[in-house]
Amino acid sequence: MGYRRRAALPIVILLALAGCAPTPTPAPPPPPASDVAHVGVPATSTVVLATDDPAALAVATSRALFATAPAAVLAAPDDVATAAGPAQRLGIPVLVTPGSAGALADPAGVRAELTRLGARATLTVGDAATRWAAAAGAPGPVTDPAALPATTAPAARPDVLVITADAGAQGAAVATARASGARVEALAGGDPRTVPGARGSLQPFPAHVLGLGTAFGTADRLAARLAVAATGVELPGGGQVLFPGRRMIALYGHPGAPALGVLGEQDLAASVARAQQLAGQYRPLVTEPVVPAFEIIATVADARPGADGDYSAESAPADLLPWVDAAAAAGIYVVLDLQPGRSDFLPQAQLYADLLRRPNVGLALDPEWRLGPTQMHRVQIGTVGIAEVNRVVTWLADLTRDAKLPQKLLMLHQFQLGMITGRERLDTSRDELSVVIHSDGFGTPGEKLSTWTALHGGAPAVRWGWKNFYDEDKPTFTPAQTVPIAPTPPVFVSYQ
Repeated sequence: MGYRRRAALPIVILLALAGCAPTPTPAPPPPPASDVAHVGVPATSTVVLATDDPAALAVATSRALFATAPAAVLAAPDDVATAAGPAQRLGIPVLVTPGSAGALADPAGVRAELTRLGARATLTVGDAATRWAAAAGAPGPVTDPAALPATTAPAARPDVLVITADAGAQGAAVATARASGARVEALAGGDPRTVPGARGSLQPFPAHVLGLGTAFGTADRLAARLAVAATGVELPGGGQVLFPGRRMIALYGHPGAPALGVLGEQDLAASVARAQQLAGQYRPLVTEPVVPAFEIIATVADARPGADGDYSAESAPADLLPWVDAAAAAGIYVVLDLQPGRSDFLPQAQLYADLLRRPNVGLALDPEWRLGPTQMHRVQIGTVGIAEVNRVVTWLADLTRDAKLPQKLLMLHQFQLGMITGRERLDTSRDELSVVIHSDGFGTPGEKLSTWTALHGGAPAVRWGWKNFYDEDKPTFTPAQTVPIAPTPPVFVSYQ
């Protein structure tokens, strides 16, 4: 018995001591872990979401940029602007509900997108979205952002660029893009080549680009335009797209040959000055930049067959290079004009491929001097079939695309409808080119305008050019008379 009492004593003492110790304060529960959405990138380096429906575009943007999200914001179309702020702070997508209160319609697939995201809650903005969420069984609808799961916005992602042509109409998609951490740039008109400073906004060039809406065309077209914009190479007069946005006023002829046009009436330096002076006469008359130009006859129609038998004298590219270089330094655009005789336009154009890789050099085809196998210059007026022209279109557009050049001019001279057979099938689909039909008939004002009107009949979708002749026109149109020629004022005016 004594042993047992002695053995129990330390236990009693320990228990007594324990009873005297202060009770520790329980540690507060840890705050709930902040939930981060898992972002994604577009499936390929350049993607266009080709819909202009705001609800469908919002779902498509969420699908392209978010893998998961703990919550999403729901807003009817009229409440999207209010929804954008909370979505961007929380780093979650904005989805657009049908505008009709209580409607169960869901053509954009909002419920399916909430399921794909794994959203556990939805923030409804506006009464219409609140009613729709309740009727549609949206997960955990709340109207107070504080009731959502704690979230942290994704980090900025400079390697993902989202471009919009209409940020107002695409508000939900834009808010979702910003919430995902992507860069967002507005490019009015959908063509990054037309936006001043586009190169600066694209640097560093992103690994992934997402275009919102149909204004950007196909993904391939957008990728090609972005590649050009990123180079920063501009046309004389600025920008990377020819027309609209500028007028060109040109001296026509061949260096050192006064009989072929005014370009050959003076040396190179004087031609630069004359072209600039001529362009200056048009600047007070128009709002666009006026760019001086040279239209150089690169291959000259010849009365003799020559060694190759084609009745065309081809200038060596090296002989034209000083003119191209001087023009570039002076802000002058150059058009190389082809008079191929019995040759084909394409092989002649290919002779000047290196010059055509310059951003300030375009091409003109002159069917008047395109002879058949037995024809002679000044005996017959030449003609060309549209298939031959379209081969040049394809080759020149491919060259421009591959060299990532600004848009290039392709001009077709014409003063009779029969000079280009099948003209209605002219390929105007190549975004790399701006195609101009140049009305180069001479005579009285009435005769010239009659030719102009006839050429417009049944014409494909092109820009238009006009030629003023110092000697043959009776009288020569003044700049003030040339600028307003209707129905489509000429964007390219040349003088011979």
